[in-house]
Amino acid sequence: MTILDARAISKRYGGLAALTDVDVSVAPGQFVAIIGPNGAGKSTLLNVLTGLVVPDRGSVTLGGQEITRMATNRRVRAGLGRTFQHGRTFRRLTVLENVMVGAALESKANERDLREKSLQVLDQLGLADIAHESIGKLSYGHRRMVELARSVACEPKVLLLDEPAAGLNSAEVDLLVERLSHLREQHQLAVVLIEHNMGMVMRLAERIFVLNFGQKIAEGTPVEIQSDPAVLSAYLGEGYVHARL
Repeated sequence: MTILDARAISKRYGGLAALTDVDVSVAPGQFVAIIGPNGAGKSTLLNVLTGLVVPDRGSVTLGGQEITRMATNRRVRAGLGRTFQHGRTFRRLTVLENVMVGAALESKANERDLREKSLQVLDQLGLADIAHESIGKLSYGHRRMVELARSVACEPKVLLLDEPAAGLNSAEVDLLVERLSHLREQHQLAVVLIEHNMGMVMRLAERIFVLNFGQKIAEGTPVEIQSDPAVLSAYLGEGYVHARL
């Protein structure tokens, strides 16, 4: 059973094949990672899944519903949430107000209910004590966590994370891993992660898809991916294995 299913996704930009017949499937509650070198097609695939890019060929379904050409805002209401590689918060709003924006996308509840719901999400992410702080006063790491909270407030069935650890220090990455694990358990979320931090990927992912030059070159568990010759050659490198020994 799958909650998110992409089949034979292909996308060209002129003479460049960004994606060629890529398949990715995610089960309910599953943590999936998509990895690969820069230019492999990861962000294009994520943009296809969220509706920012329309594929030339292929299909995307969410919970059995065809969404290949569905508008992005309708995908959010259907249960698809996303964070971006470069954080997109409203700097003139407070932390709470930012999260309420996300909650309002999913629900037509009154302001009081949206506020209560948003405070609950902030509490789950350990951000309740800064709920009334201005975003502009926060550290980069805190802003990334607020963006995550805003996405969770939409009550997604599937949460897509685009390099959430980018720019974070090791302590912040450890905290992010802890919070993501907690959120997944609390909300029964399926999570799709694009990330270059392989330590984070190997700690969280149950299944990994590897892209290179727009094609899927491997799929498997973390143990299988770490020993796959094609992945070692294209991305991880032999030094990755030796560093782990």
